[in-house]
Amino acid sequence: MNPCPCGYYGDPVRECKCSSTVITRYQKKISGPLMDRIDIFLDIPRIDYEKLVDDSMVEHSERVRSRVQEARSRQNKRYENSVLTCNAEMSASDIGQFCKIDAAAQSLMKTAMQQIHFTARAFHRTLKLARTVADLDNSELINTNHLAEALQYRQRNINI
Repeated sequence: MNPCPCGYYGDPVRECKCSSTVITRYQKKISGPLMDRIDIFLDIPRIDYEKLVDDSMVEHSERVRSRVQEARSRQNKRYENSVLTCNAEMSASDIGQFCKIDAAAQSLMKTAMQQIHFTARAFHRTLKLARTVADLDNSELINTNHLAEALQYRQRNINI
């Protein structure tokens, strides 16, 4: 969804014409419980033409496909003796079994829980997302980097 009715809140080129009241009302149209069920939030900024046509920093589709297939293969192996087929299907008890995190990541999660005021659902969704990030990084253990990336995708509060 757009950040505001006109779509330009936070845009570096075009000025948003919406008042803070209008922006707040617009963003609250989607209820908290519904937002809690969305796993990944991404803010997509305006991209300059030069960056769009520059191939030097591009990860090609074949490489991305290969990394995703490798991660799916790790998940298939992990879940071969269960009814699960992917990380998204994990229940709370499965998360305890399959989402092992190191001590630093545990500390980060505790801090995030206190500062962001996660619900239990958001806590579990974040761990499942961190498990997927770790799979893409070929890691059995969820570390601070994996959890930090998952936390970035979960935050959707726009400060007006």
